[in-house]
Amino acid sequence: MSLQEFFAMGGYAFYVWTSYGVCFVVLLANILLPVIRRKQFLRQLANKQKRQNS
Repeated sequence: MSLQEFFAMGGYAFYVWTSYGVCFVVLLANILLPVIRRKQFLRQLANKQKRQNS
């Protein structure tokens, strides 16, 4: 099996590589979105505490 045949995936390359890409994007979103939301929540909480202490 050559490298070209491997990447062609027996004629199903578009489906296979698109599936890998979608999977990668979903996994990346599952990692990044909670981190971003946590930072936003902590920032909002800090602002709320500043307003209450003023």
